Amino acid sequence: MSAPLYNRDILALAVATADYLPNPGARLRASRRAPLCGSAIILDLDTDADGRVTGVGLHVEACALGQASAALLARHAPGRDLDDIRAARDAIAGWFAGTGGEPDWPDFHLLAPARDYPARHGAILLPFDAAIAALEEQAAAA
Repeated sequence: MSAPLYNRDILALAVATADYLPNPGARLRASRRAPLCGSAIILDLDTDADGRVTGVGLHVEACALGQASAALLARHAPGRDLDDIRAARDAIAGWFAGTGGEPDWPDFHLLAPARDYPARHGAILLPFDAAIAALEEQAAAA
């Protein structure tokens, strides 16, 4: 029997987005929308001189899974750079597609029930897509 899609862990992560308030003064900002479900995110990032994330702010309009993914990104992105986040996003997409194992991102196993719901995958990838967009823009400007 598979785990319920919206379980206690996912709902706890979803409300954890409140710990990462939007930061209009952040160095980087990216917004993205998932076309299939309409989920949206505005992601604020601060980085150090080496391009590693030092702070994350969120404004998320998504289902509990998208919110949970955003909280996992915000919680574990500090200290990581564009390559790290891109690798995590690729691993998540591969895991969803059945071509890879569980992603090496802390606590991502909590989103395992969503693997069987492809319509939710875009919302889960959304925070990573926004972070990649923001960090790519920074890299292009350097």
